Amino acid sequence: MIRDEDQEALAAEYVLGALDADERKEAETLIADDAEFAAMVRYWEGRLGALNAMVDPVDPPPDIWEKIRERVGGLPPSADVRLPEVDRLARETPPSNVIALSRRLSTWRNVAAVASALAAVLALFVTASLVKPDLLPEKLRPVVRTVEVPSKEPPLVAVLQKDASGPAFLLTVDTARRILTMRRVAAPQEPGKSYELWLVSDKFPAPRSLGVVTNAEFTQRALPASYDPETVNNATYAISLEPEGGSPTGVATGPVLFTGKLVEATPPANP
Repeated sequence: MIRDEDQEALAAEYVLGALDADERKEAETLIADDAEFAAMVRYWEGRLGALNAMVDPVDPPPDIWEKIRERVGGLPPSADVRLPEVDRLARETPPSNVIALSRRLSTWRNVAAVASALAAVLALFVTASLVKPDLLPEKLRPVVRTVEVPSKEPPLVAVLQKDASGPAFLLTVDTARRILTMRRVAAPQEPGKSYELWLVSDKFPAPRSLGVVTNAEFTQRALPASYDPETVNNATYAISLEPEGGSPTGVATGPVLFTGKLVEATPPANP
């Protein structure tokens, strides 16, 4: 049922007794002639009567009541509030509106209790995930992300050359990440041949191969895990010219063309 807002307000004010004489007469005419408006009045009688039944009456102090009488003594009487009958029924047998309101109040109380419980569980989950993630089920544990922190160890560089005329290769060793990088500088390409990098240390009876240097400008590979930092830092590095693909015997078979030792490329970080 579509209700006109003006008629809705008129019906509610009629039930409250807030209309003047002309407006009250208009409302009573509509009640007699318009079934829809009469239904609005009954609706507001039930709605406002239910609310009125939920409030206990309070008598004003006698002195205040006398002052009210003096002020309204010269005014025409207003219409009676159309709630006494509804109020009486509500006190004897609570109407369906009162029951509905009570049920809604109970429902909202239950919702508030559930929301409080959820908030407590969420707070407990957040605390556990930060302090004791192992207490949570595996699927609920926070994902641990590993952030790589730049090493304070400066990179080491070796200039591999035959004489003072110029470098053939530059060798850079990242001791923290254990990665070595070869950069071809002036070494010429040798058809049918390969350059091979060797680590020479007094800790080993013979040089150890670190792999073939590719024909690209840069060659990068990991340092063997068995080489400790002291060995890597103090070793001499050499490049020999081997058959294509590297030495077939595991030891240098061709001439050793370039050698060099590692030095720090940048100043050490301040403590």
